[in-house]
Amino acid sequence: MTPLLTLEWLAWSKGLATSAGLIMAIGAQNAFVLTQSLKREFHWPVALLCMLFDAILITAGVVGLGVLFNQSPILLEVARWGGALFLFWFGLQAARRALGQHRLETDQQGVGSLKTALLTTAAVTLLNPHAYLDTIVLIGGIGGQYAPELRIWFAVGAISFSVIWFSSLCAGARWLAPLFRKPQAWRLLDGLICLMMWSIAVSLLVAM
Repeated sequence: MTPLLTLEWLAWSKGLATSAGLIMAIGAQNAFVLTQSLKREFHWPVALLCMLFDAILITAGVVGLGVLFNQSPILLEVARWGGALFLFWFGLQAARRALGQHRLETDQQGVGSLKTALLTTAAVTLLNPHAYLDTIVLIGGIGGQYAPELRIWFAVGAISFSVIWFSSLCAGARWLAPLFRKPQAWRLLDGLICLMMWSIAVSLLVAM
């Protein structure tokens, strides 16, 4: 394995890990995808639309903000410190959830039509400020720290987890349903998210 391939692999894996911690967090989008998957109601079109939105937002963040940050050392430092602080805060929120009682409710009524399902998917994604914060600002800011030839690998890694996650929700929803009705399962998931976010935050500070 050449040094370049090693760097490509590292960029891909860091993009994957960053995306994993953010996408797995409990939120309206995941709740809606899981609900549709449990009901087997337009779940694949819904998941595919989520993947598409993630791919567009992540690419825009990594390509657009990456160039902007690299042209301004001040912005790069702000992105590093801001990203690290946000990741520490995000991990702290996950840690608090892990210590509490939480479970995902999946007993809502069905949406009724494919059009309604897709419009609802767009709403829970594009009307959620965290979607832009997570993808364009945070993932884009971290990806922008890489050299131009490595940014694409970071973006592909981040997008890869989006595909893996939403595909898993669709394919494994029936199997996961009994498990994630238990607060203990969400505690474990949030605990893993906390550790992942804090480890990425530390890596940002160490790289300064």
